[in-house]
Amino acid sequence: PGVRPPQPASVTALAYGAPKWTPSTGPDRYRRSIYTFSKRTAAFAAYTVFDAPTGENCTAVRNRSNTPLQALTVLNDEMYLEMAQALARKTVEMQFASVEEQIKFVFRRFLTRPPTASELNMLLDYYSQQKLRLDRGEIDAGTIAGDDIAGDELAASEQAALSMVCRAIMNLDETITKQ
Repeated sequence: PGVRPPQPASVTALAYGAPKWTPSTGPDRYRRSIYTFSKRTAAFAAYTVFDAPTGENCTAVRNRSNTPLQALTVLNDEMYLEMAQALARKTVEMQFASVEEQIKFVFRRFLTRPPTASELNMLLDYYSQQKLRLDRGEIDAGTIAGDDIAGDELAASEQAALSMVCRAIMNLDETITKQ
């Protein structure tokens, strides 16, 4: 059966019959997107943003674009936030020797290549800046890392900073439009 990942309620509100979209729970929530429930009059929002055909016609080749809406979706959509949180959690659980090794692992997961020295340095700087902001309390670590880590402030800020690095890597042009 089709699954229903999180998406804005306004997407289905305008569809014919205004069907209710209740996001799936448990393991179904994270099944591959090929199993996502589809309704002709209200295509799944993430598919539309990333140039997926509507399903009304057969398409041999998909259009490929890179738009500001795609960047906003990857940075703010609940589905992508959960993806970043899950990868950060998995990376922390693997107990790498350093933050550098964690970032290399995350980078390879998205881009299937190791980061260059300059890319790694930029990501390490970004991690350090975000960790500092989290430690100062400018950003709530529990919100960024996910509620399941509440209680351990240090672990929460480290996982939250890594989640933010995951989001940055997810939003690279190379990640979104793999050639």
